[in-house]
Parts: sequence; structure tokens; C-alpha cells
Amino acid sequence: MGLELHRLDWIVIIVYFAMIVAVGLWAARKVTGTADYFIGHRGFSVWLVIGQAFGVGTHAEMPVSLAGKVYQSGYAGIWYQWKNLFITPFYWLLAPLFRRFQRTTTGEVYEDRYGSWMGAVYTIFALSYFVFNMGAMLKGAGKLVSVATGGGITPNTVVLAMTGTFLIYSFAGGLISAAYTDFVQSFFIIALSFLLIPLGLQRVGGFTGIRESLSPEMLSMVTPGDVGVFTIFMLTINGLIGIVAQPHILASVGTGRDEYSCRMGMAAGNFVKRFCTIGWALAGLIVAAMLVQNGGTLADPEDAFGYATRELLFPGSVGLMIASVLAANMSTGSAFTVDGGALFTQNFYRRYVTGDKSDRHYLNVGRFAGVAMTTLGVVFGLYVDSVLQAFLFTETIAAFMGISLFGAISWERANRWGALASLLVSSLTFFWLTWNEFGALLQWEALNFGIALAAGFASLVVVSWATPREPTAMTEPFYARLNQQTRFDEASGTEQPVEAEGHDLLFVHLFNLRLSEGLGAFYRRFRVDINGLVLAFGVVAALIALAKGILYLP
Repeated sequence: MGLELHRLDWIVIIVYFAMIVAVGLWAARKVTGTADYFIGHRGFSVWLVIGQAFGVGTHAEMPVSLAGKVYQSGYAGIWYQWKNLFITPFYWLLAPLFRRFQRTTTGEVYEDRYGSWMGAVYTIFALSYFVFNMGAMLKGAGKLVSVATGGGITPNTVVLAMTGTFLIYSFAGGLISAAYTDFVQSFFIIALSFLLIPLGLQRVGGFTGIRESLSPEMLSMVTPGDVGVFTIFMLTINGLIGIVAQPHILASVGTGRDEYSCRMGMAAGNFVKRFCTIGWALAGLIVAAMLVQNGGTLADPEDAFGYATRELLFPGSVGLMIASVLAANMSTGSAFTVDGGALFTQNFYRRYVTGDKSDRHYLNVGRFAGVAMTTLGVVFGLYVDSVLQAFLFTETIAAFMGISLFGAISWERANRWGALASLLVSSLTFFWLTWNEFGALLQWEALNFGIALAAGFASLVVVSWATPREPTAMTEPFYARLNQQTRFDEASGTEQPVEAEGHDLLFVHLFNLRLSEGLGAFYRRFRVDINGLVLAFGVVAALIALAKGILYLP
């Protein structure tokens, strides 16, 4: 039986749609060419980069899948989203790389370092990544809203309304519109993360009620046999290696006006996401406690977040929750649309179809290519059964792709043959092990992933040593850009070099350090990297303490 939405809920939803479209179209006035449309001329403030990093990296399938996993397996399920918690401090080190690449897409980075055909391989991977992720996040939104309204709003209605809206402003304003709407939608995503908590705690008798209703194993942050230490470690490695190859990262965190904007945007934006993850996990515990107290169960664990929405919220707040779900997906969907259009235009159309057209021509190609890719994502979403496994699948493939990008950054001897071997060997090893064990491909398992990743890195090293080096004429300009800090000068509208001590990058010089330099010289070279890394690990410790300590509240 469907649940009729209250008039207040419809008002909230309609106002949200109108506001987001207005913000996106207002920002679109700034777009004059492909540099604006695809990368915002690398002139975004630190606040816009924080909003992008948080908004683009947060989708509706995340609270859906995580709340479902915690409901099913206990509080330790938080690590399926917190798999990147321990690598978040390293985002402070990684962010400047995406700016120093001085490219529109990561596909161009692969071309610079490994040649055109590895750029093509990356482009195929990246477009597939966008389609798979688009499908997974649309499925997540459909599940949540449909369950929350008891079927009162169908998943197809959610998908069409959401997709149509972000396509309007993405088509017009590209990354500039995406950045401004991401910033606004970040506040809705935070509301999504914590709106259920006070009402749910009141229903189950507070944290005391949760502790009395659930077993100690359900409240543990480490559960042997399901989410143990080894699984947490491998999820962390998955995130660290994969983050550099995810195709939307360059545009979302490498477009700040200077390196500080990129560093702070990537690190702080993702720490906000880690904080919101606590709210998603608590929602899963609350649902588990509610159903224990009521004597019920859920047929599908991923219905947990929607069940809590339906049972706990009141008129007006249901509309706010639905708007927040839409915000979580539209912020990502708009970025994927623009980034997918950029990849197709820069790495396929401009290179293989025609390379002598006007900038306006490529701008329009990017717009329509983004729409086409989004349409494929909608189609894929119809066939996704498990949101969590689809999400882990795309992130796993990104990790296998990331092996070669880490090699490109940190090891001058890495070449295209080693890069291709690392992708093929790691992927085939993983799929073979997974198919033999589970009879399926969409199934992430820690040991299988670890074996495949090790095989991939070994292939990169062995094959690169056994085959010729990349031409110096190709590698020298690549590393020259990585060694030079720049910032966007608003007055001239151009990139200007910056000379400042302490801004060398650890990831670039990781294998070129000399112990003879001494600790003092080492610190002076990498001062910004080191100081930020130490502070960020302090934030990690604080988040873990908060997540654990909150369960002891009354």
C-alpha cells in the first residue's frame, strides 16, 4: 500500500528542485568555453572545492548500503564506507598532484606519461566507471525513496525527476554549475545523514535502548569473520590505490585556484563525509534495535534506511529527507555528466574523430556526450541488484587501474607495457578467484583483492624492467610539471609559477630520497606535506573515538 506524501513534503521537494535549478543556471552564466565548462578554469575557492569533494564523493547508495550492512552485520559494517578513513590524511599529499598535472582529464595524464593507446585504455575504463557508478547511485536513491514512501513514489519517478533536473543545469553550466550546486547540496546531504538520529533514539530508548536490544557483537567496531582487521586493512589499500585513478577526482579536487585550496578541499571535504558516515551507521543500529523491539525483520537489508525514514519522520521532514537523497545523487550525477563528456571529447573525439574544430564545437560535443553517458547509467541502474557490491566492484577496478598511475607518478622506470600488464593481470586474477569462489563477478572479498593487487604491482615492475623505457621527451615534461607549483591569477586569467620552500611532494620523490640529506633538510623540503599529514591523522583518531564513544551515551 503506497504512502501519500503530505502537502508539506511536496512543497519542500518542489522548492528544492526550483532552488537547485536556479543556482545551477545562475552559475552557468560564467561559462564561455571548454576551459570553463570542463574544469572551471582551475579557479575555484577552497569552499567550492570542499563542496565538490564532499558532494561528488557522497551518493544516496552510500547511506542505503551502509545502513543495510550495519543492520545486517553490526556496527563494524561502518568500515565498508570508512575503508578510506585511514587514507584520508594522504589526500593532503595527493591533491596537489591533480593540479600540477595541468590537464582536463586523467585520460590526458595517461597519454602524457604512457602514450596515446594507454590513454585510450584509461578512457574506456573511466567511461565504464561513470556508467556503473551512475547506475549504482540511481538504484540507491530509488530504493531509499520508494521504501521511505511505502511505494508512494516509484523508483522510476525518482530517477527521471532527478536525472532531468541535474541534466538541465549541467548541460548549460558544466563544472561551474556542478560546483556551485554541490556546495548548496552539501547542506542537504548533512541533513540526510543526521535527520533520523534524534527521532530514532527517542523511539528505541536512546543509546541505552540500543545496548539493551542488541548483542555486544553487533556493537563492536571489529567483527572477526565478517569485518575483521584484515578486511579493514584491505579496504583501506583498495581506497588508497584506487582514488588516484577515479576519473572524477581531477576535476573535483584539482580545480582549486591554488594548491592550498586543493589540499584543504580534498582532505576537509572527505573528512566531512567520514563524519556523516557515523550517522549512516547509527541509522542501521537504530533500525536493528527497532525491529528487535518490535519482533520484525527486513527481507532486504538495504531497505533499512528507507524503513527508518518511513517509520520515524513526520510531514515536511519526509520531503526534506527525499530532497536530501536527491541532493546526494544530483551533486554526483552532475559532476559525472560533465566529467564523462570531457573524457569523451578530449580523449576520443578530439583525438580520433576531428581535431581542428572550434572551441564552441568541442563544448557542444562535451555537452551531448555527457547526456549520452548519463542515459547509459540510467539503463545500467535497472539491472543492479546489490548496491553495495556494485559500488565495491567499481572501486576495485579503479584500484587495479590506479597501480599504473601510482607507478607513473613515483617511478620513472614504469612504462606503458608494465602499466597494461598491471591492469590485465590484477583484473583477471581477481575475477578468476572471485568466480571460482562465489560463481559471480560482483563480489568483493579481501584476500582475493589482496592477491590480485600484489600480482598487479609485481607485473608493473617485472614487465617495465623487461621492456624499453618511455622516451625522455615524454617523461621529462611530465615530471617538470609535477615539480612546479602554480596558482591561478585572476587578473591575467593565467597560471603563474609559485616559488616557495617546503612544497615538494612526497609521492613524487618517494623513491628518490637520499638519507644523506638529513632530517632537517628533509623536513624543509616536505614541510607542507608532513604538517598536514600529522594534523589529519589527529582528525582520524578523533573520529574513531567519537564513533566508539557515542555508543556509551545514555
